[in-house]
Amino acid sequence: MTTATLPVPGTARSGGPSRTRHELRAVHALVHRDLLRLAGQPVHTALTLLHPLLYLFVLGGGLATLIPEASLGVDYRIYLFPGMLMMTVQMPAITVGVRLITDRESGYLRELLMAPVSRSTLLLGNCLGGTLVAAVQGALLLGLAGAVGLPYDPALLLLLLGGMLLTSFTLTALALALAVTLRRAEMFHMLLGLVMMPLLFLSGAFFPLGAMPGWARVLADINPLAHGVDLLRRCIALRVPDGATAGGIEWGGRQPPLLLEAGLLFAAGALALGWAAHRFGRPE
Repeated sequence: MTTATLPVPGTARSGGPSRTRHELRAVHALVHRDLLRLAGQPVHTALTLLHPLLYLFVLGGGLATLIPEASLGVDYRIYLFPGMLMMTVQMPAITVGVRLITDRESGYLRELLMAPVSRSTLLLGNCLGGTLVAAVQGALLLGLAGAVGLPYDPALLLLLLGGMLLTSFTLTALALALAVTLRRAEMFHMLLGLVMMPLLFLSGAFFPLGAMPGWARVLADINPLAHGVDLLRRCIALRVPDGATAGGIEWGGRQPPLLLEAGLLFAAGALALGWAAHRFGRPE
């Protein structure tokens, strides 16, 4: 395992800019550790991308010939693409929660806690590292946008990258909020197995939310994956004239403002991270 070089005990001085720099160095070290792990595991990254690629080109290619474009307002592969971006970023984001539990079980977390930085800083570093790794993996799939018929428009790619960063942050924060309450990785995996697939199907990744029954629409409204997929799909619609967004998140029959939806997604992640930091700050 690649270790992070955290500040040495006794080097921090109380108060002011020195303390802030000390905390920022710790965050940088943890983010750097995650990026080194990503660079050192190309096979793992390729396997992570394999699942969404199969959905996109096998399932999407087959259903594109069966689902008329008029029913979605866009080719099915373009419709499916935001959902596959979401599938790509969710796994690295969730892995951060698993790693927090395994670090606790192995004793590595105890070594990190000996560093002269706050526990909240350590949790923030884990969250930002997981967010960046998830967004990088999503960006790899984003490079195949042209294969599904999307233009390589720099503004479109930046919008989608920004949307992936936001959703990656929220998913990572939620995974950490769950991880700090659990002591065993087996329990974490069991809970994820129970909820992740239903959340993905209730996200609108594969078919419009409008085709779901009423109770499913209610669940979709509080599903962070649904808001993430809707945000990415609406980013496409901003730059692609025929990038229809019908069947996404609606409040009272109308789509919420794009910035409001992005703000709510960020707020959910910030609240989850704040609660996780409060829980993580308790003595072991």
